[in-house]
Amino acid sequence: MSVAAIESGESPGRRALRRFAQHKLAMFGLVIVVIFVAAAALAPWIAPFDPLETSWSRLRQPPSWAHPFGTDENGRDVLSRVLHGARASMMAGVIAVGGAVVIGVPIGLLAGLGGKWMDMVISRVADAMLSIPFLILAIALAAFLGPALENAMLAIAISASPIFVRLARGMALDARNTDWVEAARAMGNPPWRIGLVHVLPNILPPLLVQATLAIAEAIIAEASLSFLGLGQQPPNPSWGSMLNSAQRFIESAPWLAIFPGLAIFLVVLAFNLVGDGLRDALDPRSQKR
Repeated sequence: MSVAAIESGESPGRRALRRFAQHKLAMFGLVIVVIFVAAAALAPWIAPFDPLETSWSRLRQPPSWAHPFGTDENGRDVLSRVLHGARASMMAGVIAVGGAVVIGVPIGLLAGLGGKWMDMVISRVADAMLSIPFLILAIALAAFLGPALENAMLAIAISASPIFVRLARGMALDARNTDWVEAARAMGNPPWRIGLVHVLPNILPPLLVQATLAIAEAIIAEASLSFLGLGQQPPNPSWGSMLNSAQRFIESAPWLAIFPGLAIFLVVLAFNLVGDGLRDALDPRSQKR
């Protein structure tokens, strides 16, 4: 903390919040995220039509006042499907990354605090998983588990967990030889207690940044899995499956691809902007005021 911040009595939390609020791109991203989260939560009430309702009298109609995003090949309202599709994407992003944190952080702390052999085994497994491209590993796991949104989220969580293993391990290794960890060990605290009580609180800022950025990757992964038929199953809406259906009508009905594609672009960009803003705000080496 800077001398000025100490003299003013400003806490690290308030200073980080002030920095984040001054980050214009991060605030823009946060507004977009809030809009999409609200749209996903309120989709059953704000969607103008039933996303599964078909009508042979309004096939592939262009955007109009009645259907602002047009209709699809089955006469379903695209706006309603985009709103309901946000639910699948947001669930996949938050739940899958939450699962990756739950899986990866304890294993990473165990690797950093559990001894040489434990560290070597866990690190080699994590390195092996990281050597496979994230999306390829998620596709392989989803194909093995079977096509379903729940299985897609599990596949994404497992595929993303090595990132959090490495993050937690690195922080644990940095803290292992500090005086306060040595004192806790001398008092007879087991490694799991040292990790949870003494190391984990110090990992929360970088963990929050990494989780925010990972949500963006998870949303792209869910859309990719749904595009391949391994995620949300038709007729339930998903941005990825909507893009899959739209590719057959890309010339005659481009709005079928434009709006779900734009939704993916905006929400992924927003989470990345928020993650960058959090990184700048929480970095203790940053001198921005």
